[in-house]
Amino acid sequence: MFFIRSASQEDLVKVSALLGRSWHATYDVIYGAEKVSEISGSWHSVEALKRRLVQPDAEFVVADDGRIIGGMAFAAMDKQEEDVVVLHQLYVEPDLMGQGIGRDLFAEIETCFPAAKRMRLEVEPKNERAKRFYAGLGFVEIGWTKNCGGQSGVPAVIMEKALAFPG
Repeated sequence: MFFIRSASQEDLVKVSALLGRSWHATYDVIYGAEKVSEISGSWHSVEALKRRLVQPDAEFVVADDGRIIGGMAFAAMDKQEEDVVVLHQLYVEPDLMGQGIGRDLFAEIETCFPAAKRMRLEVEPKNERAKRFYAGLGFVEIGWTKNCGGQSGVPAVIMEKALAFPG
């Protein structure tokens, strides 16, 4: 059984490796293994993850069963829109997909931003599994970008979900 907890610096090597495996499993057929290695090496390096770990107004969580890290998620408040939280990453170990880890990671992240009214994310247009997953969580497509993450040159579908907090 996996438990969702805050990530620590000690997790970052394992999280980086998980992201590499997940990206190759998902994106090699779309971009080719060399391009995936290049992107993942930059975006998912331990140094890049360290910056996320200490980012203000953000949450970085992992799914841990005491032996392995089965998934990770990172979200942060948007710098331009004060009522929007952006889900930057949600990845599950490829061999563990379909076991509810992604849903559990999302459920934790969703509760971490009570001031947010909406959650937004970007997903590769050809990643049908991810689009179905997010649609099942209540996300709808609201637009497109040619630069996933802001400057990548990688296209993405922008999806959003209204957040409702009691109060």
